[in-house]
Parts: sequence; structure tokens; C-alpha cells
Amino acid sequence: MISIFTAGGVALLVAGFGTPLLLRFLVKWRIGQQVREDGPAQHAAKQGTPTMGGIALLGGMFAGYVLGHVGTRTSFTRSGWLVVLAVLATGIVGAADDWIKVSRRRSLGLNKRAKASLQLAIGVGFALAAVYWAGISRDLSFTRYDVPRLVLPVGLYVVWCVLVIVGSSNAVNLTDGLDGLASGSSAFAFSCLSIIAYWQFRHFGIYHVRHVLDLALVAVSMAGACVGFLWWNAAPARIIMGDTGALAIGTGLACLGLSMNLSLLIPIIGGLFVVVTLSVVIQVISFRVFHTRVFRMAPLHHHFELIGWPETTVTVRFWIFSGLCTALGLGLFYADYLTVGTLR
Repeated sequence: MISIFTAGGVALLVAGFGTPLLLRFLVKWRIGQQVREDGPAQHAAKQGTPTMGGIALLGGMFAGYVLGHVGTRTSFTRSGWLVVLAVLATGIVGAADDWIKVSRRRSLGLNKRAKASLQLAIGVGFALAAVYWAGISRDLSFTRYDVPRLVLPVGLYVVWCVLVIVGSSNAVNLTDGLDGLASGSSAFAFSCLSIIAYWQFRHFGIYHVRHVLDLALVAVSMAGACVGFLWWNAAPARIIMGDTGALAIGTGLACLGLSMNLSLLIPIIGGLFVVVTLSVVIQVISFRVFHTRVFRMAPLHHHFELIGWPETTVTVRFWIFSGLCTALGLGLFYADYLTVGTLR
């Protein structure tokens, strides 16, 4: 428990106090957000807001994870490092995307092919390292390894990892459109994963998750870093996380879910990200097939802005929805544990 509290506290403090330092650097070098021209009119005021704030978030996560081991009996593990490295690698991809936007003064960064290729490489790399280096289970599971008791062949597991990682990272990126929305919602999800990881550690005989205490440190470090960054990212945001933070957060959720045998539960815990992504899919299909729009604008949060909801109202109500999704995911996990206990 000491290592978990230490990791979360350090991550929160490093992100909280590191963000204003990063902010000064970004302002000095005029590294500001480029707002898309077809977005809501009120977003024009955000033009030039310092971006790439995800650097501070990632710094907080890394510091929390490393220092959470100092003076405790918790050991570094391959599973923990694999998740951390995947998050950092995706953060670098996001940083490259953000830098192109800033340097070329446009709202589009890496082209779709380059971005997808890099995300694909990270997904494949994680999957192969998970199987052959970290020894992570290949079970397709909901709350534990024997539900639904389906072990994927290596090739299929690689495909599954790529789909989960790429889908999750892009889902969070789509949600990162309002001040504090992605960071606040992510804090709920990572906090939930921290609780589940510690529960799995205490009941290893049921869940059989390797290195799960170390994974709890990764999860709580991500949660702490999101909260620390949110202090400066809350409306009106003084800094934006950019793709640097959004892609990394989504990758963290996916990799933790895969490592903790929760890959089928992650869409419930991160339900907000799923709903926002579905709004984009529905909008695209509706426009291309029926030549009509279901929403005034996608992603979904922009639709509510255009029907008259203030940005802060949209953000808070989406936080509430995210919290409910997290509570549902945690409730389902615990309900399954009670079922196991009854059977025993």
C-alpha cells in the first residue's frame, strides 16, 4: 500500500508542479495550439494556447512509477516496464504530431498513414514483448483469466492487442476536445484500474495476474499525473495536453487492460471514450451512406456545444457519465468476485 500511495502522490506532485514550468517554456517558444477551422466558433479563442502539455503528464507518470519502488519491497517487473515503455513510445508519436502542427501552423499533424504505421508498430511490439518477454497471459478475459476461458493463439493475440491499443489511443484522442475533459475522465478510469489491480494482488489465487502489484503502481501513477495536470488543464485551460498526452493515456488504458486480463472490461470502464468514438463512426457512416448528419458536429461533445450547452457544462456532465461507467466496471468486477467466493 505504501508504494501505491507514494507512486500516486509523486505523480500528482510532479505533474502539478511540473506543468507550470513546462508552460513557461512553451509560452517562451510560442508553442501553441492550432484550432481546426471547422470547429465550434467559441474555440477560436483557444488559438495559441500552449500545447504538448502531455510531456508534464508523462513526466509525472514516470516519476511516480520509479519513485514508488524506492524504500519499499515492491520490485520492478517486466510487465510494468512494458506498459510504461508503450505509453512513452506513444507519447513520442503524439509529440511528433503536435510539433508538426505547431511548426507548420496547421491543425493537422502527421499524415494518417505515418501515424497509423507508428501506432501499429507499437501495438505489435507490445504484443510480441508481452508474449515472449513479460509472459503476459494471452487469455481473452472479462474480469479474470477463466472468463470466458479463451486463450488466443499468438498471431490472433497480436491482432487483438493492435486493435485494443490503436482503438483506445485514438478514442481518448477524439475525446480530448474540451478543457479538462480527457484528463478528468482518464483519472476516473486509472483510479478504477488501481483498485482492481490491488484487489487482484490480494486475491492472486483467483486472478493469476503476474506482476499485478507493479501494474497497480503504473495505474495509480497515471491517475495521479492526470489529476496533477488537470489543475492547469481545467477550464479555462492554461495548457492543452495535445496528442502527446491523449494518445499516451489511451495506450496506458489499453496496455493495463491487456496486462491485467481485463481487455473486455476496459470498454465499460472507459465507456465515455467508446461513446465519443461511436459518435464519430455514426456521423461518418450516416454522411457517406445517407448524405445526412446525425449530430450537428462530431465528436459528440461538439454536438452539445452547438445546441447551446456551455463548455464547462458539457465537461462536467461527461465527467459524471465517465464516473458512472467507472463505477459500473468496478461493480461488475466485484460482483464477479462475489460469485467466485460463493462457488468456493
